[in-house]
Amino acid sequence: MTPPQASPSYRATDRTVPTRARERASHDRELVHAILDETSVCHLGFLRDGAPVVLPTLYGRVGDTLYVHGSTGSRPLRTAGRAGQTGPGLAVCLTVTHVDGLVLARSAFHHSINYRSVVVHGTARPVTDPEEQRAALDALVDHVLPGRSSDSRPANARELAATAVLRLDLDEVSAKVRTGPPADDPQDGALPYWTGVVPLVRGYGAPVPADDLDPSVPLPSYLSAL
Repeated sequence: MTPPQASPSYRATDRTVPTRARERASHDRELVHAILDETSVCHLGFLRDGAPVVLPTLYGRVGDTLYVHGSTGSRPLRTAGRAGQTGPGLAVCLTVTHVDGLVLARSAFHHSINYRSVVVHGTARPVTDPEEQRAALDALVDHVLPGRSSDSRPANARELAATAVLRLDLDEVSAKVRTGPPADDPQDGALPYWTGVVPLVRGYGAPVPADDLDPSVPLPSYLSAL
């Protein structure tokens, strides 16, 4: 039997439709995945003792699932673990943002940035299956640098016992993108101020070997390709 094909778009909800600049929002699955796959750091927001907390952390994507990891002693992991045993899990909001350019207008009011962002709302649950945990950790490593998980020692039993992984399914998710030039008011067109976009470009430097690296170990192809 052929499995059902995923919809080309995520469902729109009250939490994933912005109140401002709705024309910049998208629920397109391919766009969401492309934005998520271009970086490896997210910001994870949740409530702790009734107060909001936002933590920067690494993540990895496998299909329509995001994984974040941390020490078994970290607050969000402990909270999710307790909630997962007695309730629906830990309610979170996860965000990813790329800044692509500084948008300089003639008026201070219309200064902006060109950006691509994703916001995910959902419930994070602890991963308890050992095979899924290993696959999630491989995905986290490869999300930072594709090919690295197979070119390093996998976590041993002690390290796995000290590591917790949260699973967040991509269900309530949207992208938002701003591109293009400044949007000055027509009456400001003659003002003598430079206006335009300053692009921001991400790049990689040359790999720097560790001091104790055996000189006979070659630079991996996935690094030289950068």
